[in-house]
Amino acid sequence: MTEPAVAEPGMGTVHHLDDHRPTPPAEPVSLAKDPATAPTTPPPLAVPQGLRIVRTGRAVRRVATHDRTRATARFAVRHGMYVVGGGRIVARRAWEGRTASRYERMLRAAEAAGNLDLATEWEERLSRFRAARHQRRMDLLSAPVKAAKGAAAAAGLTAGGLLVLGIFLAIANKNFADLATPTLALIELVRWIVVVITVVWGPLVTLGPWAALLALWGLGRHQQAAPQWVLPARPADAGAPITPSVVVTALRDLGIAPLRQAVKEMGDAGAAMLGPIRIAGCGVEVDVTLPSGVATNEVQGRRRKLAENLARHEHEVFITIPQAARTVRLWIADSGALDEPIGPSPLLTDTTLTADYPKGRAPWGQDLRGDAALISLYQRHFLITGLSNQGKTAALRALALWLALDARVEFRIADLKGVGDWGMFDGLATVLIQGPTDDHVIEATEMLEGLVKEMERRIQAPPGTVFTPLVGIVDEAQVAFMCPVVDKEKRPYGGSKATSRYFMAARKIHNQGRAVDVLLYQGTQDPTDQNLPKLVREGAHTRASLALGTESQARMALGDKAVDGGAAPNLLRPGLDKGTVVVASDGIKIPAGQAAITVRTHYISTDDATLIADRAKALRDGVTTLTAIDHGEDRDPLADIMTVLGDTSRVLTQDVLKRLAALSQDAYGEWSFLDLKRVLDGTGAEPYKSDGRMTIARERLTRHLANRDTDGSASTAE
Repeated sequence: MTEPAVAEPGMGTVHHLDDHRPTPPAEPVSLAKDPATAPTTPPPLAVPQGLRIVRTGRAVRRVATHDRTRATARFAVRHGMYVVGGGRIVARRAWEGRTASRYERMLRAAEAAGNLDLATEWEERLSRFRAARHQRRMDLLSAPVKAAKGAAAAAGLTAGGLLVLGIFLAIANKNFADLATPTLALIELVRWIVVVITVVWGPLVTLGPWAALLALWGLGRHQQAAPQWVLPARPADAGAPITPSVVVTALRDLGIAPLRQAVKEMGDAGAAMLGPIRIAGCGVEVDVTLPSGVATNEVQGRRRKLAENLARHEHEVFITIPQAARTVRLWIADSGALDEPIGPSPLLTDTTLTADYPKGRAPWGQDLRGDAALISLYQRHFLITGLSNQGKTAALRALALWLALDARVEFRIADLKGVGDWGMFDGLATVLIQGPTDDHVIEATEMLEGLVKEMERRIQAPPGTVFTPLVGIVDEAQVAFMCPVVDKEKRPYGGSKATSRYFMAARKIHNQGRAVDVLLYQGTQDPTDQNLPKLVREGAHTRASLALGTESQARMALGDKAVDGGAAPNLLRPGLDKGTVVVASDGIKIPAGQAAITVRTHYISTDDATLIADRAKALRDGVTTLTAIDHGEDRDPLADIMTVLGDTSRVLTQDVLKRLAALSQDAYGEWSFLDLKRVLDGTGAEPYKSDGRMTIARERLTRHLANRDTDGSASTAE
């Protein structure tokens, strides 16, 4: 077997592979192209396989990332998710309609918000729903029997009715065959109904699922139930100008059916409801006359939805009630304007500014319209509250600094935080207590009791006597109300009962102090019935609140009337609205028809406050500041009672009181039987009747003094 021969290029002979013997020459090959047989186009170039794959991949990627492809994909995903989202919404509604999940969700939300009243209401609704559901389930057990009885009765009545009708027809037509005519007619009607259902059933089965999908798609599209990245881009309208059409549209879409219907029926598309849109500070203001059947509180209750319809945040829209009937006044801020700081206080910019306690007004800040908020402090007790670190001390201190520029005003201050916020009043206030301990609370309480004594002295002064203003300030007053310490007479310093020394001193000042210019200013955190008793907070003529957590706290801070009138410090944003207060007082100008006003207070730093305090000190001849209360002679009431008893075994209480007054007029001159009884309560030596008259036994008191603490204190540690 011979190996194949291979022709060498450029050679005219062929060689075998196994040897190199020459073979006969082949036909001569012409290297010149024959025009008749030569191809007219050049042969295609060979492309490597790897390069073809790369080009294909690039083309696929270019098509996949093209804007039209991406838009088409988003369109498909969006509308597909509309169906899925619509189905999810229908399923959730069906589930909530059949179960108690809605009530439980709202109950959890109310508990998380700390609104116990609302939580109680939803719990009652849940109980009623479960009771009604249980009754329905019990009814289902007897439903088959009732349905069978009803069907039998209906069949009997129908057959009887047809028979009677057939009898009437037979008698009328004198034809016995008409007796069955009504029954045959009913049978024929049933047959036609079956025929119609048979004809229609096929298309219904075919079109029904598509109709259901279309309904789910419509619901999902209306609710925008698709991922955010596939939703069509909407033009940004935040901060858009407020025009009549914008306001009317926002009111129409509030979800109040009578209002929406009225807007539809108005020939001018609702423009008649609006007054002129006026520029008001950093926003605009417009009065809206509501149509019949729409109450003002319905619009007030939808503040958030109205703000969002106006392309604003909730805190940028305020709804108040002017004097005109059935009218609401909308104040709409320019977008973001309320987040800009206001200017410095006039106390800093005008170094010649002085105060006038009876006639002047303190420049506290600006209202939302941008107008200066001036407040009168004349014969008005003051209370300010709010969450921690919202500017409460700075707001209260700003008023005291203005008042200090009137040299007639005397200050007695207790700062129960004790971090130096009121340090600049050293040399300006006659009393300055700084610290958070129980000892500082005792000092603050005795400071208030000193104010009470001064108030009573002024009240008993001859008519026409002129008094200088005396202002007591207690910052962080909740520390005093929560103090558990009791004195030697077993009277607690804190608390909200009639035995509480701080509480009773504050109440006495509130009751009669303003008449003789003895005033009490208090600042407190997170108001509750425990750290701010009702009688104390209601005794303040001017009540202000920074941001709070709940509506119930807002009612404690400002009162029900102010909150029902639209005041909502609980809607202020903690941190962002720092220094913004809602004020209820007749000492500040409040728009007619409103119960409160929102003020953005000027911030005065501690360094700037020191400069203002130095100016106030220059107006005075010099003030010596006490950092503790002068208690006078320290007496032990039980020991003094023992002294006046002498060697007598029993002494009448009236005689004991006379002897105590003779012993120390300052300490016991105003004592009554109740004071004596209060000191002896719990000692075993309480006054008792002997021969019909109240008496104190020396032996019993001696036994108690022998058994009490070695330090001679009758107090009880708690």
